[in-house]
Amino acid sequence: METNDTPIPADPQQAAPVAEPETPPEPAAQQDTTAENESAPVTPEQTVTPAETAPQESPAVSAEAASAPQQDVPAEQKTAPVIPKAADADETGYTFRSFLCDAADLAESVVTAIFAVMLIFTYLVCTADVEGDSMVPTLENADRLLVSRIGRHYDTGDILILDSESAYLFDPDGRLTACPGVGKDIVKRLIAQSGQEVNIDFDEGIVYVDGKALDEPYTNTLTKRDNRAFTYPLTVPEGYIFVLGDNRHISKDSRHPEVGLIPEDKIVGRVLLRLSPLSKFGRIDSSGGQQTESQRD
Repeated sequence: METNDTPIPADPQQAAPVAEPETPPEPAAQQDTTAENESAPVTPEQTVTPAETAPQESPAVSAEAASAPQQDVPAEQKTAPVIPKAADADETGYTFRSFLCDAADLAESVVTAIFAVMLIFTYLVCTADVEGDSMVPTLENADRLLVSRIGRHYDTGDILILDSESAYLFDPDGRLTACPGVGKDIVKRLIAQSGQEVNIDFDEGIVYVDGKALDEPYTNTLTKRDNRAFTYPLTVPEGYIFVLGDNRHISKDSRHPEVGLIPEDKIVGRVLLRLSPLSKFGRIDSSGGQQTESQRD
């Protein structure tokens, strides 16, 4: 038999199955891909489609968000809208309460100040207005004075504000009796106190206290007018004082029956300052009424 080396042409019907493996590459690729997906872990770089990676990325994002320093941001974002509103409400409420508190503090301060002024002007000082010319040249009509109510010790020559509602005179039996007075406060100068002897030489116009002549540079005229309230020398009874005005010619003072002796408890106070007119503002000099240098021992 002869051997034929010529290749036998393939049967078309038998060759078709040989070419079939070339046509289904997609199933094989899908199987390989599935196998790879099953064996290899999925990472963000291996994401094929959004549908397949969405469920896998959400846990990763949540983990990153939980571990990242962005935890403070959501807290600030949540509280930021609330804090300004609360602050605005608190500020509005505080402003109203502050107004009420300020008004209450102001009212309290005013009441306290008024109360303090009332205490001061009741127990410490007061003011008085001069009426008339009985204290010229030291004081003049309409002068406003500041008067001290502190203390009950007075010196000869002090200018005093006196309650002259009643005048105290001696009756025919020698008893001191209250008589109708001027009926208002008066301003006079202290000349003699309890136990001191007052004598007035109306001819010479000189006033003596305990036998010694007073140096009175503050007087406007000499003491020559006698209004017949007392006979001199006069010893001032205990608890009373004897006063005179500086304008001796017109002054209504202890020489006059409507003034007489003044009880010590009717002394309102001692004059400290002249408040007005402002051109004469200052301390009232009450250092007069002292004995002359030649009369002192």
